[in-house]
Amino acid sequence: MLKIRLSMGGAKKRPVYKIVVADSRFPRDGRFIEKLGSFNPLLPKEKKERIKLESERVKHWLSKGARPTVRVTRILGEVNIMPMPKPGNNPQKAIPKKDRKKDGKEEPKKEAPKQEAKKEEPKK
Repeated sequence: MLKIRLSMGGAKKRPVYKIVVADSRFPRDGRFIEKLGSFNPLLPKEKKERIKLESERVKHWLSKGARPTVRVTRILGEVNIMPMPKPGNNPQKAIPKKDRKKDGKEEPKKEAPKQEAKKEEPKK
């Protein structure tokens, strides 16, 4: 299956992504079929250089059946090639994971009874 996805590049703590068409079985930063553009998340959203795309090639690969990932779909939505995906609903996102409760119920932790080691009496 063909995917339109991001391939990571850049230096440590300075990511730059290539938008590529690749087979879904290939590794993320590995072999790809064609480079379609680039994405620099460090630039502000107003800058034109943040997203560079060859829109004709993107439309060509979409017509061939390539499926964009969620992140690439959002990028394509920003440049009006595809409709923007609807945002997800995760009301728990702002709560730290250790403080989240499942199904609103707090289960008390079961403590296993401590077994004391038996001391053997010395033989007489």
